[in-house]
Amino acid sequence: MRRWLPVAVLVLLLIAVYFRIAGKLVFDWYDIPDYSHGFLVPLFSIYIMWENREVLRNTSVRPSWSGLPLVLLGLAIVILGVFGADLFLSRISFLILTAGLIWTFLGMEMLKALRFPLLTLLLAIPFPEIVFNKITFPLQLLASDLASSVLPIFGVPVLHEGNVIELPVMKLEVAEACSGIRSLMSLFTLAIFYGYFLEKTVWRRVILALASVPIAVAANAARIVGTGLCVQYWNPDKAMGFFHEFSGWVMFVISLCFLYLVHRLMNLVAPSSMLDKKAI
Repeated sequence: MRRWLPVAVLVLLLIAVYFRIAGKLVFDWYDIPDYSHGFLVPLFSIYIMWENREVLRNTSVRPSWSGLPLVLLGLAIVILGVFGADLFLSRISFLILTAGLIWTFLGMEMLKALRFPLLTLLLAIPFPEIVFNKITFPLQLLASDLASSVLPIFGVPVLHEGNVIELPVMKLEVAEACSGIRSLMSLFTLAIFYGYFLEKTVWRRVILALASVPIAVAANAARIVGTGLCVQYWNPDKAMGFFHEFSGWVMFVISLCFLYLVHRLMNLVAPSSMLDKKAI
């Protein structure tokens, strides 16, 4: 009983420090559509640790004071985040502090064994606003560029300026919500899940994760093209309403199909070997 008392005290202290921070994070997963996948990420991380419990059980435990600087760094960042009202710093400090505690009390070998489930939790933390804007605006421009290049092929004349595509019937503005960041984040996260369950080697998982980026960008551009075609040849009101929303789900499913095709192509070009070493 005494052996687990320090662990229980440490867990209670972490809960006391991060209770409000975690509560706001869960609310953001619910409130911000771009990060609705956040609910799945902790479950996935816990599953990874459970699946590899034998590996973790056999990993040598060697406590080291070398992890103390990382613990102090995590504490400094959470203080800076709380008093500076920076949610990203407050949230990221939990991973840094957790990594430092694992290193200090369980050793570097255990930290290495847990690095993947810990890094996976980064997917559940929303970007800072300044970083988010730096990503979404180029995506808006890229999506509008691709759509304005494709629409004339289908006989739709366009006048393209920035993130605005002017059609003969009306203007299409590729707003922040139409940048594709939502589908990109969700597809990237699912690609990591997919790669973990169906691939053994790290490099093949990385390829699948990276392949999700151009797939998501192309799917979003195709969605805008479809909206433009419906505006021109069907009904502008319905195109900007039902079709625009429904097509997002359709294109996401198509994106998953393309991710599967990329995986199949990988297996044809470079079949998985039975000697491949499975990594956590």
